[in-house]
Amino acid sequence: MIKIPIIILAAGQSSRMGDIDKLMQPINGIPLLARSASMACAVGPVIVALPPEPHPRYDALDGFDVQIVPVWDAAEGMNASLRAAIQKLPSDAPATMVLLADLPDLTETDLTTILKARRAHPDNLIWRGTTEDGAPGHPVVFDRSLFDQLSRLKGDDGAQEIVRKYRDSVHLHPLPAQNARLDLDTPEDWKDWRGKHTL
Repeated sequence: MIKIPIIILAAGQSSRMGDIDKLMQPINGIPLLARSASMACAVGPVIVALPPEPHPRYDALDGFDVQIVPVWDAAEGMNASLRAAIQKLPSDAPATMVLLADLPDLTETDLTTILKARRAHPDNLIWRGTTEDGAPGHPVVFDRSLFDQLSRLKGDDGAQEIVRKYRDSVHLHPLPAQNARLDLDTPEDWKDWRGKHTL
């Protein structure tokens, strides 16, 4: 069985953190980006969209078996990263999983759960994780028939345009707690999250 490639979008500037790079914040002794890469590598081949070098995020991925894609127009927004990464997918990939790099509670089991949902509900084109109370989040798996449209998206809306267009072909699958949506965009978010976790 061909493993589904996983795209990690990690070229954003994390501007709300000021001078702090949220993807380099330590969780259990490793940067958040490294945690995301480790989790994804346990599930499938990984493509990581990063800002152009030099950048500390490259060091965070040292030793990981991932394909790094520099995003020269990352300032445009999330879809610049998505376009660049989609171009690197294997020609025989039946689908791809898109994953944000800044979800600290997401787990390897969560990724596997959404891949299982794809196999269990093959009549859909998009399979998406939600919070336990049903709010859509990540990861999101896209069928290969959508790759061309994903590769032409512009701006910072992510793939929401595609998700809306094919809303009748989206399978939503709940994941535990707020794993699918909880991100940490400000120093205050990090302080609050760390206060609730033993690291």
